[in-house]
Amino acid sequence: MLKNNKKKLMTLTLASAIYPLLGNPTFAQDAAAVPEYTQIFNTLLFLVGGFLVMWMAAGFAMLEMGLVRQKNVSMQGLKNIALYSIAGIMFWFTGYNLMYTGVDGGFFGSFGPYDFPAPGADDHSAGYSVASDWFFQMVFCATTASIVSGTLAERIKFWPFLIFTAILTGVLYPITGSWQWGQGWLFKMGFSDFAGSTLVHSVGGWAALAGALLLGARAGRYGENGAVTPMPGSSIPLATLGMFILWLGWFGFNGASQLAMGTISDAGDVSRIFVNTNLAAAAGAITTIVLLQLIYKKIDVTMVINGALAGLVAITAEPLAPSVPLAMFIGAIGGTIVVFAVPMLDKLKIDDVVGAIPVHLLAGIWGTLVTPLSGSGNFITQLIGIVAIGAFTMAVSGAIWFVLKSTIGIRVSAENESLGLDKAEIGVEAYPEF
Repeated sequence: MLKNNKKKLMTLTLASAIYPLLGNPTFAQDAAAVPEYTQIFNTLLFLVGGFLVMWMAAGFAMLEMGLVRQKNVSMQGLKNIALYSIAGIMFWFTGYNLMYTGVDGGFFGSFGPYDFPAPGADDHSAGYSVASDWFFQMVFCATTASIVSGTLAERIKFWPFLIFTAILTGVLYPITGSWQWGQGWLFKMGFSDFAGSTLVHSVGGWAALAGALLLGARAGRYGENGAVTPMPGSSIPLATLGMFILWLGWFGFNGASQLAMGTISDAGDVSRIFVNTNLAAAAGAITTIVLLQLIYKKIDVTMVINGALAGLVAITAEPLAPSVPLAMFIGAIGGTIVVFAVPMLDKLKIDDVVGAIPVHLLAGIWGTLVTPLSGSGNFITQLIGIVAIGAFTMAVSGAIWFVLKSTIGIRVSAENESLGLDKAEIGVEAYPEF
């Protein structure tokens, strides 16, 4: 999703091939110009990819509602509706300009709302509709906020969470995104992150980790001598559905990050991205199944769900260049990370309700670090980017969570946590007849 690093001018290969079929389409005869139907195909890629990534909001909602306990299901639904809405408004209000306008090798762009062209006034100079590009970038922003929601479930207050979401989507995510996708200082160094293993997923994971450390674990989750009390989710079918919705949405997430579909070469690359994305997820799931059987003699379906998602996150940093075996290896290590990181977090008494930290933060780090194996970036630059983005996001997110905790509070009362947030915070139970 290197918005300003992709070629602006497409070749006329596809144009010359289909020109006779289109009657007399309008496009510049100059070979350096972008044909109008090339712009249309590029725009269509953004729009289709964008609504697939938007559909991931449903996937996150289903996954989270399935993995929390019955008494907190409605709250997770409400949070996911609210965070997607806030992300859209904040990304228009200032996020897009902070991320892309006037970065020029620096640390952030400009503040202020994004000004869309008037109806019929898009000058086509970008090679696609600028509104389609804005929409595609916005749904990525919303994904980052969804990651935080699941980790902090079942004990976070609603309004402090929304305040943090507004800052994350309007300021924090756009600033770190500008360092690479806005041609900021990391871009100048040669950092590589094709579709956001670090810029989207690890950013959300760092923000979630900072919140989890300050919020604390759910009541009764951890006992003496390392005891961990299982807190099963409300619906495995719902969580499984959420995983498959996310898997589907990832084809838009990674595929449309090619940013061009005006030539057969670009269309072929999008197809190759689909293949690598799909097989990395499959390898993550199968690896998780095998490891669970070998280690525990039983296979936890929630771990397998997260193994598939970790494979998706890991391949996101470079889904185009790897061979199929390499893509599967990257996804398999993502699944392996889940198997070992989930119990590690429990040993550290870091309560991550849905497993978002292993999936999005740790698998995101792995996927970003390993891109040099397929020729993208170098290990030193990748490590610098991972550390810089992690340190910034962790420090600023921690400061915001600390201020919220010290002022309005971020955790519900013990009584309300025991009662469940559906009754205590919003008054709507997901399953009132049970």
